[in-house]
This record gives sequence, C-alpha cells and structure tokens, in this order.
Amino acid sequence: NISPILQPLLWTPETPYLYRVETTLFNCKTKSIVDQSNHHTGFRWFHFESNKGFYLNGKPYKLRGICRHQDQKPIGVALTDEMHRRDMKLMKEMGANFIRISHYPQDDAIIEMCDKLGMLAWEEIPVIDIVPDTPGYGDNCERSLREMIRQHYNHPSIIIWGYMNEILLVTQRKYKTENELKPVIERTLALANRLEQVLKEEDSTRISAMAFHGSNSYNETGLSQITDIVGWNLYQGWYGGDVTGFEKFLAEQHRNYPAHPMIVSEYGAGSDRRLHTLAPRAFDFSIEYQQKYLEHYLPVLEETPYVCGGTHWNFIDFSSALRDESMPRINNKGLVYADRTPKDVYYYYKAAWRSDIPVLHIASRDWTRRSGVQQEGKPVMLPVKVYSNCPEVELFIDGTSVGKKKTENFTALFEVPFLRKEPFLSAHATYQGKPVTDGLRVGFTPIPDRLDKTNLNGLELAVNVGSHCFFTSDESHLTWVPDQPYTPGSWGHLGGKEAGTQTEIGLTTDGPLFQTLRNGLEGYRFDVPQGVYEVELLFTDIYRRNSSTAYLLGRERQQENRENAFRITINGKTVEDALSPCRTSGYFRALRKKYIVDNDTDHLEIKFHARSGNSFLNGIKIRHRN
Repeated sequence: NISPILQPLLWTPETPYLYRVETTLFNCKTKSIVDQSNHHTGFRWFHFESNKGFYLNGKPYKLRGICRHQDQKPIGVALTDEMHRRDMKLMKEMGANFIRISHYPQDDAIIEMCDKLGMLAWEEIPVIDIVPDTPGYGDNCERSLREMIRQHYNHPSIIIWGYMNEILLVTQRKYKTENELKPVIERTLALANRLEQVLKEEDSTRISAMAFHGSNSYNETGLSQITDIVGWNLYQGWYGGDVTGFEKFLAEQHRNYPAHPMIVSEYGAGSDRRLHTLAPRAFDFSIEYQQKYLEHYLPVLEETPYVCGGTHWNFIDFSSALRDESMPRINNKGLVYADRTPKDVYYYYKAAWRSDIPVLHIASRDWTRRSGVQQEGKPVMLPVKVYSNCPEVELFIDGTSVGKKKTENFTALFEVPFLRKEPFLSAHATYQGKPVTDGLRVGFTPIPDRLDKTNLNGLELAVNVGSHCFFTSDESHLTWVPDQPYTPGSWGHLGGKEAGTQTEIGLTTDGPLFQTLRNGLEGYRFDVPQGVYEVELLFTDIYRRNSSTAYLLGRERQQENRENAFRITINGKTVEDALSPCRTSGYFRALRKKYIVDNDTDHLEIKFHARSGNSFLNGIKIRHRN
C-alpha cells in the first residue's frame, strides 16, 4: 500500500521535516513477511544558477558550510557515533547549513545527523592530487563512487556528489614538460568523464562537483566543463598573495566562465594559540591573522551573489602527516581545536550566521595569558576584540568602561589599558531590547621598557628574536615577547634581518620559538643595573635545504646550504669562541646556552662575530639573580 502525501512539509536546514518510509516484502502465497526496512526521507528541490547562486525549494539560499575530517586526538579516525553527532551539533550551533564531507565518505552517523539537524551535504570519494598509471585504479574509483551513491541515495540532505580534489596539484609539480604532462592530463580527463557518466547513471537527481586548487589549468584542460558545478580551493593571503586576491580570482572566473556555478570548496588560514601579535602577517600562524583572514573572506562569500557559498577548511585542527609548520603533523586551520574546544573565531561565524539568538563573545579565550612592554607608570594598551550580532557593544575592564563601539562585520575592536595582573573583562550589549553580557578574566604580565632595581626582582625577560609575535609556552607558561630594536635606556637587537622556517624543530616542544630568528645579527643589548644575571641564548640552524611539501601551494622554503659558526662575547668577554649550532645539535634542532654574568657596568651587551657564514639568534632571556 502506498499512502499519498498531498501537501508535504518541505525539508530545509531551518525546518528539517522527515517522513518515515516503511518497506515490506510480503510473500503472497504464504501470507508472511519476508523482510522489512525503514528509512527517513524528506521533500525538497534545489538548483544552481551561475549568476544567482543556489536555490532551495525555489528560494535563493546561501550555502554556509564547513569541510570536515573524521579525526580526533589521540584516537585518529576511530571516532564513536556520539563523537560524530557532537561535531554535527557544534557546526549547527555555529549556524552552518552545509557540510563538505571531505575527502571521503564518513560514518553513517554523519549523514543521519545531516538529515535530522538540517545540514545540506556534499559527499565525495577520495580521488586526490594525481591520477596514477596504476592497473585497476579507475575500476576502484568507479566502484567506490557507485557504493557511496547507493548507500546514501535516500538521504535528503545530500545535494552534491563529488569525485576529485585538487587533481592537478601534484600532477603539475611532478611533471614539468608538455610531453610528461600530456598523458597524465589525458588519463585524468578520461577518468573524470568516466566517473561523471557513472554518477549520472546512479543518480540523475543530484549535482556533480570537483574541487580545484587555484589554477586556471582546470579550465584550460577542460576538466571544469565536465561537472555540473565547480569548487575552488582558494588560499590567497595564506600560501601567497594578498587576501584581496580572493575576490579578484572569483570575479575573473565568473567573467571568463559565466556559465559555471561556483562554490568556494576550501579557504582557511592556520592558527596556533601560543602565537599572538599586534601586527598580523600571512603565514605567521598567529590567532590574529587567522581572524583577519576569515573576517575578509566571509563577507565576500556572503555578498557575492554568483558564489553559491563556501565550505571553510577545516572544522577541526586535524592530523596531517606531511606537515611541519608551527604544529608538526597538524593542520591547524580549524575553527575548533582537536579536542573540539571552539576557537574565538568560531564565534565570528556564529555572530554572522545566527540571527535567531544573541551572540556576544569576548574574543580572548585564545589569549588568556597576555603580556606587553610597559613604559614606567603607564598602562599597556592591547587590543580586545568582541564578536557579536548586537548593534553596539560596551567593554569594561575591572568595572571601568573602555567605551562603546558599533559592531562592523560582527566585530567591535577596543584598545584596552592593561595594568593589573588579573584584570576582568566584561562586555555588555542589547539584543532585541534585552541585555546580554559576557565576562572573562585574563592574566597579564608587564615587561618593563626600562630595567632597574625596582622591576627586576622575579622578572624573566624573554624575547622571541626575529619575530613580531608573542609566544607562550604550553609547558612553562612563560611568554616570550616580540623582538624590538635597541634604543638607549631600554633593550633590543642590534642589526640583522628577520628570517624563519616552517620546518619542524627537534629537541623542543616550543617549535615556533625556534622557527624564527634574526640573521646577520650584530648583537643584543639590555641597559640594566649592576648585578649577577643569567643570560640564556636560543639557537636553531635552519640553513640547510629542505624539500617542500606539495600542500604549501606556492610558498616555497628558501633555505641555503652552509655552516654558520660565530664567536659570542658578553660585555667584551668571550663565552663561545666558535659556536656552530648545527655541529652542536644538528640542523633544525633546538640549542639552549646559558651563561652567568657578573655585571659591573650599566648594561649587558651580547655580541656576535661571524667565523663562517652568518651569526644568528632565535631567542634570548635574561634573569636577575638576587
């Protein structure tokens, strides 16, 4: 028996109405039930337009999405069903309505929650980077695609099937000449056409997609003509270029290929909560740059009508075996940490995407141990950001108002005077006539601009040499402050140029501290009173050529082969005659050297004299010994 549904309630992310379908196999002769199954379905229709984006049930609809890996420290991919459901609830709480299940079919618990919570889905098989000349490879891809579609065909949440991700990325890096490239491109095109035909045979009601990296080669080779829509994985302002290249690339693609509906299938920037800066730069892995980057990208996605939507890469900080960077073997582009604690920037998305509830979040949970260089008697002015969907925010520190700010791009930024060691920040706003508040206590350690007997007691002045970032060690909780040039009466570096690497540093868990340095350094000087001091110097020789991973997408390493050795003097006394960090500890390995100095002058001056190659320094710390 079939029961007609004449006026079905439509399935949408806001109203994910589901109907239960009961199927019974009945033996007419024996009048017995042979088998029975139940599943849920929903009623919805959709389409994509190249100029106007995505439509759901006949209405324009922006796809606000997230990519998601099935991964969690320390258990890898062996997640339980409740872990999957927790992830989906976190995405929904943020306001997402779309998920790219990348780059492989994931547990059925994910698809079930997509249906029940109301999350549109793009699911794909793992055909990634290059199509190898391997017997049976195409057959395996076809079998995987058919199995994925057949297993999840009845789920109303799925609107897109995908089958290739950045398929020319490794291809173009591995094969340089036209003769080498041609057979690989032909092989790739043949497989793509084969999979597209299989996809349409299995399911003509849904849309096909591939995800491309930011190269026009996908258009030139004809790959972009195969699927119904194209996805672009774009990282302008991260792996190279400027963030404004994002909207320029999209506009160029739409201008040159106006019939292609587009999704931004990946975008993102890495962040490491140990790193903070007042002057964020691309690829510094500071929390602040990730925020700056995403605060630029999201409005472009929201306000560009021909872009159907976007899926941020990635929901979590996940394991990535080939990566070094600030957190070895971790891709830290997540909006939440590996343990699913939301980063502050998660609440930027929530403020932008949730209009049904108030959002007010002091974006300093990622920066609860603050520091800053303090001039005598004056507070240290540090930025405090608040994410909110309220029209105006007032911020207080220890009960004193810092002022009111209109929110722009769901953000209010305040310059806040820090003086006490544990100030309390509170934000106040009004949402639909009702008061909303948020509060947070932070730690603050001032670092004196001028060092004297009144402020040296108990002070460890640690400098992240060659870096514009604060670095706070997970182990010691000591904050290393950004480098600064020497000025009389204060402290800082003498000469040299900033340099760095993203290669993993051995013999330390404080990798980022050793990944930046000042090269060609003449010295470091601290104007201090007489007394006994502990001086600690940090070194890592990064000047050995190292292979680059394909996923840096244009940001190449620039190490050179050489050995560096130098003499070190402190207040004119030689403490190292010919220190060679690479000989002492090896390349890309941390080295710490500590010296006790009985200072009878008004300064500590550490000088570096190159014996071979250049002198360099990664970090310096001084401590007055009473």
